[in-house]
Amino acid sequence: MTIGSDEAARMLADVDSVVAKVKQSRIYRSAALIIMLWGAINLARDGLIALAPGWFGPRWFLVDAIGIAGTIVVLSRGATVGARPPMRTLAAFLLFYAFGWVWANLIGDFGPRQQTAFWPTLFLFGYAVAGLWFGWAFTAIGLGLTALIVAAYFWSGAAFSLSMAVITGGGFILCGLWMRRA
Repeated sequence: MTIGSDEAARMLADVDSVVAKVKQSRIYRSAALIIMLWGAINLARDGLIALAPGWFGPRWFLVDAIGIAGTIVVLSRGATVGARPPMRTLAAFLLFYAFGWVWANLIGDFGPRQQTAFWPTLFLFGYAVAGLWFGWAFTAIGLGLTALIVAAYFWSGAAFSLSMAVITGGGFILCGLWMRRA
């Protein structure tokens, strides 16, 4: 049995399509675990800020450090045996934090309310941009949750910290569950 060049090209295109879908599925599954991890962290952090506003400040960074460590663990888990730790991911976190810190503390002099809105939207911007390479779900999550945060910033009043716990905590967890199915 011989295969013509047109049929061989179609078969190779089918293989390439399956490989691309598998790669996207692996990326979505890792990203889903990471966003659900950050949802739990944001829920705890913003819930603590809502209940005890003194939690805002240096302790916030310590809670985020747990999230960064968890993210590195999730990314390392999907790596091949003997692979180096995901240093680019750590570098990306550090760059985002440095950029955010300069704007939030040096240039903008943000107060607690502004910082509570700024930090998740900064990282959601990264999610939205990642969608240009990894699939529309990233962009939808980044833009959708940012819109909810902006709405909460302007219209939630005294319940802002609690609404942020719901949006960034519950929203991230729900989006992670959705990404697992995308």
